[in-house]
Amino acid sequence: MEKHYDPLLKDTLFTEKLENGLTVAILHKPGYKSATGRIATHYGSIDADFVDPKTGQETHVPDGIAHFLEHKLFEKEWGNVSDRFSELGAESNAYTTYTHTEYHFNTTQNFDECFDLLLDYVQNPWFTDESVAKEQGIIEQEIRMYLDDPGWRSNANLLEALYVNHPVKIDIAGTVESIHKITKETLYLCHSTFYHPSNMVVFVAGDVDPEKVMAMVKASFAKKQYAKQAEIKRILPDEPATVAERTRTQKLVVNQPLFRLGFKDDKVGLTGKELLEQDLLTAVILDAICGRATDLYTQLYEAGLIDHRFGFEFSPEESYAYSHFAGPTRDPKELEARLLAGIEEARKKGLDPAAFDRAKKKTVGRLVGIMNDLDSAAYMYIDGFFKGVGLFDLIPAAQGLTLEAANERLRAHFDPARTAVSIIYPK
Repeated sequence: MEKHYDPLLKDTLFTEKLENGLTVAILHKPGYKSATGRIATHYGSIDADFVDPKTGQETHVPDGIAHFLEHKLFEKEWGNVSDRFSELGAESNAYTTYTHTEYHFNTTQNFDECFDLLLDYVQNPWFTDESVAKEQGIIEQEIRMYLDDPGWRSNANLLEALYVNHPVKIDIAGTVESIHKITKETLYLCHSTFYHPSNMVVFVAGDVDPEKVMAMVKASFAKKQYAKQAEIKRILPDEPATVAERTRTQKLVVNQPLFRLGFKDDKVGLTGKELLEQDLLTAVILDAICGRATDLYTQLYEAGLIDHRFGFEFSPEESYAYSHFAGPTRDPKELEARLLAGIEEARKKGLDPAAFDRAKKKTVGRLVGIMNDLDSAAYMYIDGFFKGVGLFDLIPAAQGLTLEAANERLRAHFDPARTAVSIIYPK
């Protein structure tokens, strides 16, 4: 095992890449009563088109299958995995994003039994025609429920407006039509392809014995004979820099309009430290422009255009990236105009040095806090791992941000020609 020590955080991270390609990471946190175990695969909802590494054939599977597979892995011939975790006194769950799928548990007891269960159930799928048909009905209800959810539709509509071809515009759960095309055969195909150890990572955090944890991982994965697998080639359509449409509106049951303004990033294809710097710079810029300590936020708040629910976020991935501002408002058009005017003024003048410094320190503080929370640290490690970013890279990268780089990024990314707006109006 390699040992990585961070003198600022006083944390130690142990890592090892096994012969089968699996990476194992253990964040040792002495004195912590709780521990978490996680296993994740670099497989998300945008991976519906790929070259099968076993046959070399281009393959298309139905939209929503990564999310469907996440649900189905909890069901075994002997019962439900979640029930077994509950019996052991642990909380368990999973989630699917556009780019990866993760399974986890948190516990203060029976760690070894929980960890063995986690490793076992993710590696060993069990699907039948009957169970797949049952799940199709369950997920169809979930999809239909979200079609009427204002917050969900606000975000989905923005992505559909921002992106012309990229599958990020397709709901993670798929569509009612696509999920009914899923079969047990396609589930087994996607599991054998994307749940190969070379495409996965195991992460553990807590007051655990790193040597023992590593031995448990090796013993679990040794039970299956994994053939060597070539790197998975993902097939994504060409995406223009322009947006699909300028404004997308919808009427749903809301008290006041829900507003979302997005900026499509044309700087994609980044990984590692380049992607990390892009992420951190953009987060600092957003806070320096419209954080709660800024003049723009105060002006919008006092004008009654935003309230405490107003926020912003940057979502960076290798194949797509976008920023957005969101919140309820009495007047979406006026909010849009004043936000764009405030951003454009910042682009022309540059960021206020004091605001940049304040936002930078806030970002560093937030990252330090993340490292003391097991769930947050686990998410940051896994998300970063699939992007080529190390857990202990985050704080030094944030500390190294410069005002000059931020202003350059501000002018390049926040281009009004690459904006789209999503508005949910009251029925």
